[in-house]
Amino acid sequence: MDNRDLQATWAYHDVTKHSHKSVRSGRQELDWGNQPRPFKIYSTLEPIPLPRDALAEHSTIPALQAIAAPEIRAGRAAAPDLKALTRILYYSGGITRRIAYPGGEMLFRAAACTGALYHIELYLICGDLPGLPAGVYHFGVHDFALRRLRAGDFRAVVVQATGGEPSVAAAPAVIACSSTFWRNAWKYRARTYRHCFWDNGTILANMLAVAAAHRIPARVIVGFVDGAINHLLGLDAAQEAALSLVALGHASGAPPRAPQTPEPLSLETVPLSRSAVDYPAIRVMHAASSLADPEEVARWRGQTQPAVPFAPRGRLLPIQPINDAELPEEPVEPAILRRGSARRFLREPITFAQFSTILDRATRGIPVDFPGGIALNDLYLIANAVENLAAGAYVFHRDRRALELLQEGQFRSQAGYLALEQALGADASVDVYLLTDLRRVLAASGNRGYRAAQLEAGITGGKFYLATYALRLGATGLTFYDDDVTAFFSPQATGKSVTFLTALGKPARRIFAREVGGATQV
Repeated sequence: MDNRDLQATWAYHDVTKHSHKSVRSGRQELDWGNQPRPFKIYSTLEPIPLPRDALAEHSTIPALQAIAAPEIRAGRAAAPDLKALTRILYYSGGITRRIAYPGGEMLFRAAACTGALYHIELYLICGDLPGLPAGVYHFGVHDFALRRLRAGDFRAVVVQATGGEPSVAAAPAVIACSSTFWRNAWKYRARTYRHCFWDNGTILANMLAVAAAHRIPARVIVGFVDGAINHLLGLDAAQEAALSLVALGHASGAPPRAPQTPEPLSLETVPLSRSAVDYPAIRVMHAASSLADPEEVARWRGQTQPAVPFAPRGRLLPIQPINDAELPEEPVEPAILRRGSARRFLREPITFAQFSTILDRATRGIPVDFPGGIALNDLYLIANAVENLAAGAYVFHRDRRALELLQEGQFRSQAGYLALEQALGADASVDVYLLTDLRRVLAASGNRGYRAAQLEAGITGGKFYLATYALRLGATGLTFYDDDVTAFFSPQATGKSVTFLTALGKPARRIFAREVGGATQV
């Protein structure tokens, strides 16, 4: 299919919108006996245990500094060793804690995921590194181990597939992120393709913050030849497909030599469930947004993304972040370990300084290869309870670091309705919506721009999570009634499409009971 056939994106986007009517007419009973397992398990490959002692060492950079760190420009060699890779993998996608409850066990992951279905897989492509020989590896979350899919240095395949992207050519290691579609589609059906990039984005937010905290250069790559990366990883793109790459580190010297086409892989994995349901809309959208060869990748990356003037129409209120000297000194790792998804908010205000800090740190930019290098999403919000900020609807002007009041008033009930009528939206102190001008994005980047806009929204949402928990507040990602969100913020948001919703506030404490030795512990 053609990346410039934009009707494919509009057809997918429109058919997967939520509305008051669609949610009620499309109800389904979940087949719990056919729920996919939350891990990809290679049944014939030997595990290579990762060093758990690496997790005992935390970074020294404060979390709120790491979250907002600019892209590190390496002037010298900076290759991650096995311990550094262990930290990056664990704090991006690892199991951070296990909580027993009546009837089962809850596994918390480092990053948020829609429905806690954890469909994003992580792979590593690297040259020889301290403690790890060159190869292509899969990160086994279930047993905290790597499994080698290919022996040898295949980085040249990735360099070619990315059209010679400089950060990839200089990277000692590349992490590839994929989605196993069925694991999420079991509950969310065709809308899963949006979730692919939301859930990949929250993982990438963690990955970028941890890499920055350890001073490892990292850059997110969205432009690559899909078929080449899927082939390298041994993926059947109808079931699992690569979504993004992250170039890690900087190697001095020449890039890897020109690649040879890798042999096909045929590796056994444990079935995800008894049977899988196919949702053709996912496959069609993925094919329509795929890039066919390195030349097309280079053209895509070279496109100009025109910046549209986003002039304020009313009075601006500058945000007032907490001074750097007064920020918490806690590093990013404990914030990730503490992170969860709030299930209930107290209807209590947060301070304007807290909210300003979260907003400031989550919107400092993302090291990514999107055409033009400009933000693809705008931020709108409903403030329900922020001290010294009038309740109402706002838009955030990134360039001016200021809020513009669109309409003053108490909109808790509207915020709850827009969040698919969930109390979390109404109870939160602030609801932050990311909206993109899809017509502009698609005109510049083709269907691949849809992936880019959704992924940027997911990364930004992930940064909101991290900044909120770094301040010991709570956050949760919510889904939404698409067109109703646009209508609420219009006329300012007319023509835009909502891509992500994060609710922030003071969380009510969750209590879990654990049965230990016949006694109940809380």
